[in-house]
Order: sequence, then structure tokens, then C-alpha cells
Amino acid sequence: MKYILVIGDGMADNPVPELGGRTPLEAAEKPHIDEISKKSLMGSVRTVPPGQLPGSDTAILAIFGCDPDRYFTGRSPLEAAGSGIRVPPGDVSYRCNMVALEDGGAPFDEKRILSHNAGSIEGQDSIALISWLFDDPEFRAAAEAAGLRVEPTPSFRHIAIQAGGDLAGFVATPPHDILGQKIGPYALRGNENARRLWQLMALANRRLERHPYNERRRAAGLLPANGIWFWAEGTAVQLPDFVENYQKRGSVISAVPLVHGIGALVGLKMVSVPGATGETETNYEGKVQAAVDCLRDGDDFVCIHVEAPDEATHNGKLDEKLLSIGYLDRRVVAPLMERLDAAGLDYRMLLLSDHKTLTATRTHDGDPVPFLIYDSTRDQGSGLGYTEANGTQGPMIPDGTRLMGMLFEKTDDERKK
Repeated sequence: MKYILVIGDGMADNPVPELGGRTPLEAAEKPHIDEISKKSLMGSVRTVPPGQLPGSDTAILAIFGCDPDRYFTGRSPLEAAGSGIRVPPGDVSYRCNMVALEDGGAPFDEKRILSHNAGSIEGQDSIALISWLFDDPEFRAAAEAAGLRVEPTPSFRHIAIQAGGDLAGFVATPPHDILGQKIGPYALRGNENARRLWQLMALANRRLERHPYNERRRAAGLLPANGIWFWAEGTAVQLPDFVENYQKRGSVISAVPLVHGIGALVGLKMVSVPGATGETETNYEGKVQAAVDCLRDGDDFVCIHVEAPDEATHNGKLDEKLLSIGYLDRRVVAPLMERLDAAGLDYRMLLLSDHKTLTATRTHDGDPVPFLIYDSTRDQGSGLGYTEANGTQGPMIPDGTRLMGMLFEKTDDERKK
């Protein structure tokens, strides 16, 4: 038996007026997912524990069997692991987004944040720009005084590491939660370290504002990459071993360092696919081929993570959210099942949204999400398509850490604690 986990990041939602009161899962064309859903165990699951902020960090930790209340020390250490970056004990890491801030001469605190990913900046451009910033004499001196260095990654998502950073009382807001709003009310706060990092962000805006690269972006009608945003602060973390817990070896296929990092920290292999971007237009076919190769080469388990629905929602593009759900259906689930069936393999597939990402607010939500577990060897008979409402017709799983055991058909007592 082979085991597959498919995560459509942020594809669950609430009813959307523009869709006649339907959710994107109800409105999207996804005939293959709906067909297997009818033969699956389907229900709802709370992936984000009460009291934790909803996000892929806490939700995917739970899906992989790691209790966020116990193991979550911050998002950025997980992302660092996914990029092969070690956070030394005693140091602090932060996500360092390239962002687009409102142009003009307004004070830094009065500017609005227009894009959490600098208008979907290309990876190599982002590396060049963040490297230039940290090499700029004025900014470099200020960063060194704060004990801060950057580890660039080929996306808008960089990692900043601070020697001995103080997180006592520290508060940072995810930039995708405040799109279109003035940033002053969401300044880093809580201690002197937060104030210093906020000053660094203001300096970065001044230095990046007239960079030739950003002038070219404006001339092309694109948003400038004229700011950075520190958030997702955290310290080094050690996660429980997946193989010891479930006696299954496997791989994680994703374009997102966070997901790779969780996989790496639990002992799974990270698989990167050329052309996989995390956007709506990504290499879906390459992800399917990578999954088939992993299973053919001896893996028991493989995870395919698709970021596109989440990014589309953050970007306020409902049409792209619908399109990305359709792509997940016909470019991932359908061909993957065809390949496995043709190879004569028995398999079980867990498919779900890690969390809701709401079209209404362009932010994450911690309400339960629908899940399905399909078994190629038997009909489990939900009889219903895959939607939020239909998920409520099945079992409600209050603790997302139980899902992986359900996929492997192991009781809580059978897996190592």
C-alpha cells in the first residue's frame, strides 16, 4: 500500500457573494476530486488548535502529527530548515518578506502595504535586491548593529537571523493580513528589539525606493519591491521523527520552504521541482512525476503541496483561486491516480485544505476544513462532493494531529508518542 497526502493550501473558504453565496470549492470545476470524494471517508478537521494563530505553519505541523501547542516556536525556523539554513541555538530567525509599499512622500508609518510579495517578484530578482540592500553601506551598518544578517532564498521569502535577539513581548503582524492598510498601527512592538527592527524596515524603504530595479518595475506598470517586512519570529526547533511515529518513509514535494522545512525536520526528504513557483502557473505535471518517481523508488508516503489557492486569495484574485483548484483537480489528482492505477498500485490518499483562506478578508481562518481519505481498494461511501458543507456531514476530528494516523490506519496507541 502507498500513501499520498495532497494539500491544496488555503482552498477552503466561506461563502462568497460574487459566487452567488457558494464557496470556491463549491464553484470550482473539480470533477475528479468530487468523484473520489463520493467514495471516500469525508469529514471536517480542526487543524489549528484553539489559541494558535491560523496559518500553514500551525496547520501543517498538525497534519504531520506534530502538536503545535508543543512544537511551534515560530514560522521562520521551519522555513529556514526548508532552505537548508541552520538557526544557531540562542539566535532568533525572522521571515523577511520583500513587500510593496505605497509610493509617495508620506512618512513610513503612514504608507499602505500593497503587496506581501512585492507584486510576485521573481526569485532571482528578489535575491539580487535583498543582497544589494544588506550590502548597502548605510543599511549594512544598521543591520550589523542589530546583530542581523540575511539568508536569501529564490522567492519573496528571505530569512533573517539575529544573534541573541530578544523576543520577550515581541509582536509582529503577518503582512498578508493587513493588505491595503496603513502600516503604522501594525508596527513591530513589545520591546526595544522590535523598535530597532522597525527602524531597519523604515531605512530599507528609503534605500529601496529609488533603486533602478524599482524604477524599471514602475515603468512597466508593476508594483515596486520597495520594502521589507520582518515577521514569523522564532527559535530553533526539533520535531518528532515521522518514521518512528508511523513506520513510513517518504518525501515532501512543494515550492514553499515552510512545507519543506516541516518535512525535513520530521525526517522526510525534500523534493524540489524545476518550475514550481507556488503561484497559479506552476509545474503541476512535474510535481506529479516527482511523486510517481518517489513511490516507484521505494517511498511509502509522499506529500504534494500546492500553494496556489492561498496565494491567489491573498492577492485578491478570486478567478485565480477557482482556476488553481481546477488545476489541482485535473493536473494533479487525476493524472496521479491514473498513473498509480495503471501501475497496479494500491493506495490511500488524504486530501484537504490546510486551513481556510477567506476571500472576504484575504487572510487565514482557523475554522475546521473538509478532508477526504480515499482508498483505492474499497468504497467508503460518503456519496458527497468535496465541499465545506459536505464535510460537516461526516465525522468531526477536533485534533488535526490524528489525520496522519487515520491515513495509515493506525490508532493513537499504535503510533509512537
